[in-house]
Amino acid sequence: MTTVLIDYAAGNLHSAEKAFQRMAAETGAGEIVVSSLAEDVARADRIVLPGDGAFPACREALEEQHGLHEALVEAVEKRGRPFLGICVGMQLMATVGREYCTTQGFGWIGGEVVRIAPGVGLKVPHMGWNDLVIDRPHPVLEGLGTGDHAYFVHSYHLRVNDPAERLAWCDYGGEITAIVGRDTMIGTQFHPEKSQAAGLRIIANFLRWSP
Repeated sequence: MTTVLIDYAAGNLHSAEKAFQRMAAETGAGEIVVSSLAEDVARADRIVLPGDGAFPACREALEEQHGLHEALVEAVEKRGRPFLGICVGMQLMATVGREYCTTQGFGWIGGEVVRIAPGVGLKVPHMGWNDLVIDRPHPVLEGLGTGDHAYFVHSYHLRVNDPAERLAWCDYGGEITAIVGRDTMIGTQFHPEKSQAAGLRIIANFLRWSP
């Protein structure tokens, strides 16, 4: 089994790679590969798309890697490979992003990525630890519950069209989407690799997931 973390120059992958390698060793989940090559994504059994920065810049960076986006779509949409999007990697699952300009997403989760508007006394970006509120069960969330902590760093979030595709949220002057998912796809707005026990459990569950 091979899990590929896509490297498209949209963030530091070091901590994510370490966390995935650790949990792969503990769960016997096989090889963790960090790659920007379309052929590696095409042969992957599981795919992880991290992302830091602005939505349009991350989308552009992905498109600039020859054949990478096409390989990702083929693997996830047509072959049903389990997919995990992290931070902007999760936001790219949306229909459209509204950061700086209107940018098309993958269209995997219906909705738009919009700026957080938490009201008086709360800063943007939303940065730090927050409690998760679990909306509905999912195999990748096994062992987690409302009140578990996750680490967020973001100014935008995915406002979903279908409530059934929002698996969890957090309260930051309003409901902020924390986890989305459908079929073989799941995404976290927070960074599981920086979220200690809860994040490591999500990674381990994803590596064991056979949808």
